[in-house]
This record gives sequence, C-alpha cells and structure tokens, in this order.
Amino acid sequence: MPLRFSKMHGIGNDFVLLDGRAADPALPAAVIRAMADRHTGIGFDQLLSVEPPRDPSCAFYYGIWNADGSPSGQCGNGVRCVATWLHRAGALAIGEDVRIESPSGPVTVRLLAADRVAVDMGEPRFAPPRIPFDAAQEADAYALDVAGETLPVGAVSMGNPHAIVVVDDLQSPALQRLGPALTAHPRFAEGANAGFVQPLGRDHLRLRVHERGAGWTLACGTGACAAMAVLRRRGEVDARVQVDLPGGRLQIDWPGPGHTLWMTGPAAFAFDGEWLAPAAAD
Repeated sequence: MPLRFSKMHGIGNDFVLLDGRAADPALPAAVIRAMADRHTGIGFDQLLSVEPPRDPSCAFYYGIWNADGSPSGQCGNGVRCVATWLHRAGALAIGEDVRIESPSGPVTVRLLAADRVAVDMGEPRFAPPRIPFDAAQEADAYALDVAGETLPVGAVSMGNPHAIVVVDDLQSPALQRLGPALTAHPRFAEGANAGFVQPLGRDHLRLRVHERGAGWTLACGTGACAAMAVLRRRGEVDARVQVDLPGGRLQIDWPGPGHTLWMTGPAAFAFDGEWLAPAAAD
C-alpha cells in the first residue's frame, strides 16, 4: 500500500512526517534509509510519526528516527513541525498550549501562528549519567582528545546528548574532521550531536551541528538549545539569545538552573506525497 507522508522543514532541517494516529507507522530501518536517500528516495534528516499518546497527560506522541534508521530521543525543529502539522489537521489551535509526548518525555508546544511555534524543551540536564557522558563529576567543560586535538567540550542533554565547542571560525576546515570525531567520541555512550558555536555577543550566537545519525545539518533545534544552555551556565550569554544556523534563526530563552528552556522558531510544509518504492533489503 502507498505510504502517505508530509515533507516539512524547520529552518532547513527537513523531515518526513507520517500520520500514525490510526495505524502503527513503524518501519524497518532499511526502509527508513531508503526513504531518506536524497537521490533515490524522498530525502530527509529525520522521520517523524504522530501517534496516540502513551502518557495519558499528553494529547499525542511523536516518534523520531534518524536518516540512518536509528531512533532519536528528541528533535527541536521536528517538534515544531509536528505542532504545525497538527494545526493543519485541525487538532491544535493558534494560541493553544498542548502537551505532547516525545521518546524522551513530555514537552509543551504553543502555536504562536500557523507557521511559528514555541516549545518548552524542559530543563537542560548537565549531570553526566543523564547525558550519558563518562565523567567522574559534573563540570562546565571537559578536556577531550578529539581527532588528535584537546578540546574544552561542554556536555548537556536536551532529551538527546550534545557536545558543545566554542570556536572563532565556523568555516575552519578543521570542523569537517572534528565534527564526526566528536559525534562518535567514546566518552559519549550513545554518541553525541556535535555543536560548534561562535559567540557574536551576549544575545547572539552562530552555530553549526554535526548530528549523530544524520551528519551536518542546516539546523538543529536541540543543538541551539544546548549551545545556549552551556554558555548560559558559564555566565557568557543573557537569558534570551538569537541563534543563527545555516538554515535560519531560532530564539532560545532560559533564565538558568531551576527553570525550563523555551525554543521559538518557524515550521513549514514543503509538499505531501506517497512513498511507492518497495522495502529495501538490509
């Protein structure tokens, strides 16, 4: 049977979204990889599904799979697309707050306009076991050997693990080598999204992210949250920060420890279609 989907993106971080409210949308990893291929498939960074909630306090559940078929715990740009998709489906009104369930736990979304969404991403988690990250004690930065260089790395979870490095130049050729190496660093038990952040002021950051399971992306919502949280904890940025990624800008608000972090940004439809290709073999 043809598999209907919506192609969406949040500042260039692109997704295929499946409606699983009436039927289980689970797909083998090989099929996800075939769909994600940008030459012979649809092409996307992550696959999303909207399903009935597991948690009775939530209105919906959304699943997340990377382009390589591996599951993910959270996706900031993806949850904004889920909210916009729910609005088009008649399940979420502008101005309404709705609690929806991700693989890493509930989040609250607030639809500001049909194409703009604010998301309560929860409180950043810095304790190494909760990232998970191999460290004897919690610190603002950890000295890691990455591809032959020693880097000061901030480690945090936003529902998925992030490694944050402050740099002076986001165009440095060294990042092409450091990004994949940091993503696969053995001290991150589940891998990490590697974020390279260039501070432009106390309220303005520029960011590039190499995502586990997807590689370099135009945008990473949880990565923007993680970069701001690491620098905010160090006292280097204000409570509201604009984060520029290759695909566009996000607003991140976090007063600091003891408070939840909010991410605000756009979400857009590209097209709707049907996947007709046969299942790929492993």
